[in-house]
Amino acid sequence: MNRLIKTIGLVFLIVASMSVPSRVWGQADRLYDTAGKNHSGAITQTNSKGVQLKRGNDVQNFMSADIVKILYEGDPGPLTQAREFAIDGQYEQALDELKKIDAKTIKRDVVEADYAYYTALSQSKMALAGRGAKDAAAKAVLGFIGKYRDSWHLFDAAKVLGDLAIALGNPTEATKYYKFLEQSSSPETKVESVYLQALVSVNQKDSATAIAAFDKIIDIKAQTPQMLRIQTLAKAGKSVALAQSGKGEDGLKLVNSLIKELNPTDIEMAARIYNAQGASYEASGDPEGAVLAYLHTHLMFSSLPDAHAEALLRLVELWPKVGKPDRAAEARQELQQRYPGAL
Repeated sequence: MNRLIKTIGLVFLIVASMSVPSRVWGQADRLYDTAGKNHSGAITQTNSKGVQLKRGNDVQNFMSADIVKILYEGDPGPLTQAREFAIDGQYEQALDELKKIDAKTIKRDVVEADYAYYTALSQSKMALAGRGAKDAAAKAVLGFIGKYRDSWHLFDAAKVLGDLAIALGNPTEATKYYKFLEQSSSPETKVESVYLQALVSVNQKDSATAIAAFDKIIDIKAQTPQMLRIQTLAKAGKSVALAQSGKGEDGLKLVNSLIKELNPTDIEMAARIYNAQGASYEASGDPEGAVLAYLHTHLMFSSLPDAHAEALLRLVELWPKVGKPDRAAEARQELQQRYPGAL
């Protein structure tokens, strides 16, 4: 598996700038962007950096980072539903819909690519949450990348492959995949690359490198919601790195300031921040504080599988340290039931 994963770095370098024409079916494709607008026309070209949409004589180019989804003419009904489930983070339901599709009946390459991508993505997210084999998921992503090198999903595929590499204990490979995001035309994706590489440094307890990277992100004059979001995540990451470096009080002060400004309806951000608070308390030698932080994710934000699995895993380790081994057993049981591969 490691040899197979390593080959993908070269593939990324080759395909990053490829642009492949798509056979035009009509004007019934519909692209939804991050600004909340939708655009109809025909997808005429695709590559890793984005797509070209044509309507009559009007041609528009969209960067991958600015695309939420594309509904294609000829989409099978289950794919349309699966795409929505996957975007909403309901990966098990997405896979249920995708299993209803006979891939041989798909007539467009871009539709076939979406089918392959959302299948690999859903399998990967399930595996990262402990509900599937991580090496099998990595093979699925590699298969997608190898066959659909012109897909606008390529940067997202690189990101999930990096996540799987971390989970499989390959931080060096993860850094390579995350670094590939620097080739994007999107400033936000380039900054996200720095953020993800910094998380690898946190994972490796290289606090100085992580803090330096997080500070670069935090110092940017953000002008978009996406950049502001990455900056918030960078502050959460920095809080953990500070605690790891022996500056627990500074780390907790930073993450607690994020909690004060937290929008509880943003489940992903909330779960990440409370887990960061838990990690900061752990690194500071305060298991009671860590338990309380992880309990927030467990009790309030359990709909985000990977963050919830992480919180439960830490609670299994922490409950005995605060004199409650029975609660550790409960956390272990729930972890095994909901995320059987997490332990």
